Order: sequence, then C-alpha cells, then structure tokens
Amino acid sequence: MPLTAPEFLRPLLNRPVAVLGGGVVGEKVLRLVEALGAEGKIYDARGADFTAGAARQHGLAVFSPAFAPDHPWLARARAAGVECLGELDFAAACWRGRLVAVSGTNGKTTVTEFLAHALSSLGRVAQAIGAPGHPLAELVVTARGGSRDAIALCEVSSAQAETLRHLRSDGTLWINFAEDHLERHGGLEAYFGAKWNLVAHTAPGLLFAGSSVARFAQKFGRPLPAAAVVASEGQPGDARLARSALAAYPQRENFLLAAAWWRAAGYDEAALIAAARTFKLGRHRLARVVEHDGVEYWNDAKATNFLAVEAALGRFTAPVVLIAGGKSKGGDLAGFVHRIAPRVKHVVLLGSTGADLAFHCATFRVAHSVCGTLAEAVRRAAELAAPGEHVVFSPGFASFDMFRNFEDRGDQFEKLVRELAASAASLR
Repeated sequence: MPLTAPEFLRPLLNRPVAVLGGGVVGEKVLRLVEALGAEGKIYDARGADFTAGAARQHGLAVFSPAFAPDHPWLARARAAGVECLGELDFAAACWRGRLVAVSGTNGKTTVTEFLAHALSSLGRVAQAIGAPGHPLAELVVTARGGSRDAIALCEVSSAQAETLRHLRSDGTLWINFAEDHLERHGGLEAYFGAKWNLVAHTAPGLLFAGSSVARFAQKFGRPLPAAAVVASEGQPGDARLARSALAAYPQRENFLLAAAWWRAAGYDEAALIAAARTFKLGRHRLARVVEHDGVEYWNDAKATNFLAVEAALGRFTAPVVLIAGGKSKGGDLAGFVHRIAPRVKHVVLLGSTGADLAFHCATFRVAHSVCGTLAEAVRRAAELAAPGEHVVFSPGFASFDMFRNFEDRGDQFEKLVRELAASAASLR
C-alpha cells in the first residue's frame, strides 16, 4: 500500500514544507515529506535562516523536539499563517497501525524495546521507535505507513508531548516522574504539565501510570483514575523473573508498567514472562564492565537525571565510589546530594556541574574529588575503592559538555576501565 497523507494534511503539502531543525530528526522528516510526494526545505541555525520572508513561502512547518513552543521561528511561522506540527504529530498522522506511547523520566527505551521483543515473540509486527536519533518519521518511511495490525511502541519525551495536537495513542505507559529537563520547562509543575498533555491524547481507559506519577498528579491537582495507577515502587520480586534483566529495580518498575498494558491488551502473561527471560537490556544501563583487584566497575552512562542515579545506587549494599557530573538540566542539586550522601563512600566529580556539586558535597560532608577528565576520574576512583566495593559511573546529567552523547561517554568509560585492568594484569 502506498504511503499517503491524511486528508487534513494534503492541501498543506501543495507548497514546500518547512522542516525546522537540520539534525537527524530534520533529515528523517524531510525523507517523509518526500515519500509523501511533496517538496521540503530544511532550515537550521547553522544553515538557512527561517526569516519572515521564508515563512510566507510555506503552508506547513514541521519542527524537531529541540524547538520550544515559544521559539522565534515558530512564532514567525504562525504569524505568517503557517500550520506548525511537531515531528511526532506529523509522523503519527501518516502511521496506519496502532501506536502505544511510552513516557517517563526514566525507562522509556527499555519498555519500548521490551514490549517490541515480547510482541514479536508472538508473531506480531511491532517496532520500538522514538529513541534519540530514531524518530517515528523514520519508521513511517521504512514501513510505508505500516499495516493496520502493526504496532509502533513509541517513546514520547516531554518536549514532544507538550506540543501534541493530532496524535491519538492506543495506550500510554507513563512509567515514572522526577526532576529532569527543568532547563527547558522552567519548573517541575511545567515539566509535569508537558507530559500530561499526552494523557489528553490517549484512548479512554488505556492509560497506565506508575506510583510516582500518581503522587505528582495529586500534588499538582490532576488526579488520575484509580484504574490507571500501577503500584510500581517497592513491590516484591517475582520469582518467575529470577536472573532476567527485569528482575530487580529499576527494571522491575519497567516490567510492572509493561505488564499492566500487556494484560489490558489481552495477551497471555506467561508469554510476557517468557519474553523477559530472553530480553537483553540496551548498553550503558547499569551493566558490570569488569572486576579489577576485587573492585567491580559498572557503566550506567545512560543515567542523565537524579532519579536514574538514585535507582542505580539502590542496587548496591557494598560501598560505592560514584563518578558523576555533566551538563546541568536544572534541578535541586543540594537535594540530590543530600539524598545520595548515605549511599556513597566517595563521589568523583567531573563536567560543568563539578564545581557546584563539590560545594554541595562539602555542605553535606560527602567525601569528594573534582577531576578534569574522565580518565582522571577513573584513576581517582580506582585509588579510592577497596576490594569488595564498586565504582559506578552514573553521571546524572547530560553528556554534551564533554562527550558527543551518552553512548560516547559510556564507551570511553568502558575502554578506560578495561585498559586499567589489562595494564595491572600485564605487571603481574
């Protein structure tokens, strides 16, 4: 079946489509525009400027999540009478299959990948999509709009959710909620409100929200229906998941949300348990890299917020030397340091937040060191950790002050600790 645009979009494709943002998302959007038989033009701060004159040449502008709702280019487009749609809205309008949205401060990629794995094990056509660099527009093009029975398990960030207008979710899993992206939204309630917009775009009775989401919904005067709330925190283990990647927290919470949707969709729970036993987590998600001189080194480079770090620390009973720091996304640094203080032996700090974190560590009497590079941080952590202890790289902040992305910093950490172990072995 050929890829086609919905009726409401077709008149807007008669003129060139403005694609705002020239990164990976912009390139994928441009391909979708062209697959629909239309012409597109990319505008980017490092290339073509989206001037008022340029805006008047277009009837539709599709923008990446990097564009906040009050971005001057969007204001310019609206002033020229241009219809403005986020990438997710635009792509979803062209997707013929079902769409299940997955949101949350942490766990989105794991839940989408796990459900796609579980559905595929039943012979269903299912695809995890929406992780950074893999927007829904990519799937729409490669699957030619998808079949009616195809299922897109789609990550939805707060930056995407806040501008939704047309997307209709056939089920939404809102895993958890905690401080994150406050540099974008300005405050915790605004961040919650951005994600809440996804609720309004979810089919009735098909919202599943974790315990922390329910708490904040009550706090902000947006209580959830009792049937939507999934008890996801502090739950006992499930013997059926023993030795699976989803047995312990924080992955236990991810499984509980996935299972709630799975049961509501009418699938056999035994099949989900079986899928959990064969599921492999993506890289850089609290994985043991190597043991060196009795010390275990763990890579959790995917941790880009406070909740992720705290969840990682909750896995350990032996003392932890934590390597943390990066580019700030806002949030209460003092509160973060105060919460992790009892869980760490020493914190090795790096990145642009290093100095501020050092101040708060001193305030709460948390032993700490500040390092200029990751290599220096690994060496310092190795000096501090004793046999039976753990070195955990769980940054808690964005990576872009020192690395290309979280994968880059995770790869560098693993390389450094393996070199450390190999160097010591060669001297024996």
